[in-house]
Amino acid sequence: MRNIFQRAALLLIFFLNACGGTEPSVTVTPLPSETPIIPPTLTATPTIPLAVLILPANLDPETANLYQTTVYDLTQSSGYRFQVRDSITEADLAEPGLKIVIALPPDPGIAVLAVAAPHVQFLSINIPGVLPGGNISTLGGEGQTGIAAFLAGYTAALLTEDYRIGMILPKGNADAQQASTAFRNGMAFHCGLCRPIFFPSFCLVENLQSCYPQYVEIPTDEDPARYGPYADYLILQREVDTLFVYPDVADPDLLTYIGTTGALLIGTFTPDERPGGWVMTIQPDVIKAIQNAWPQLIAGQGGVTVQSPLGLSDVDPSLLSPGKQKDVQEMLDKLQQGLINTNNP
Repeated sequence: MRNIFQRAALLLIFFLNACGGTEPSVTVTPLPSETPIIPPTLTATPTIPLAVLILPANLDPETANLYQTTVYDLTQSSGYRFQVRDSITEADLAEPGLKIVIALPPDPGIAVLAVAAPHVQFLSINIPGVLPGGNISTLGGEGQTGIAAFLAGYTAALLTEDYRIGMILPKGNADAQQASTAFRNGMAFHCGLCRPIFFPSFCLVENLQSCYPQYVEIPTDEDPARYGPYADYLILQREVDTLFVYPDVADPDLLTYIGTTGALLIGTFTPDERPGGWVMTIQPDVIKAIQNAWPQLIAGQGGVTVQSPLGLSDVDPSLLSPGKQKDVQEMLDKLQQGLINTNNP
């Protein structure tokens, strides 16, 4: 028994010595490698482009609202911001994103502003003395007097009994002479020979002074205060019932006077106080012209003259019924499409 105990003790000592000779294994967990922190890239927020409409403070509310609505709709469809101001200075050109300025009279100094801001496109709306060039575009209505005169002759013949129509024009003006031909052609386009109902033999080839349309020319040196007798000549002596007054002699006082005589009037601009018998105004459609110019403005294409299409305004429905106005509008559309030669003899 003693031997068994001794042997067990020896085995235990041997086992302990064998275990003590081996170092315990240590598991080392590696530290994670440090990942570099990359700062986020700062991206500038793009500036929304801006269009500014310059309206005079004294513009009548209805017209001002029409301009504002037109330009606002254009900016919204193009992703632009929109502002309305009554003036603009060189300091205002620093407004972030400013790309387009549309201005009405009086001139805010477009020529100077355009030089100071070559990145901005300017559109001048009927501002005297402002010419197209560089980053300045203008609206143009030149070359359309013939269309207005033709349409006036057509409309006057449409409305007037026995086609007793006439025109007042400046003497010695070549453009006015062409307009007088267009006026006659407009009448003929409506009624052909335009034979009077009550006086079938009134207009004789050997006496063209008795034919319609009738004309009177005002000398260039005549005092506008004395324009009235020229109108009297047509209305009283030549029994003209509807008149078209050429723009150069369309003095507001003359138009007001004609309005007191009972004669009908067609003009190319409406006086501040519309005269009696005012049928309609044939004038450039500025709203349509702005809409036509917009694509060029946002494309940065400046220095052009934007043609203003003609339109009818200030129509008196008691004189020109809706049905007849539709007829006149269709004729105007054909004229502007070039389908009719206004000066064809």
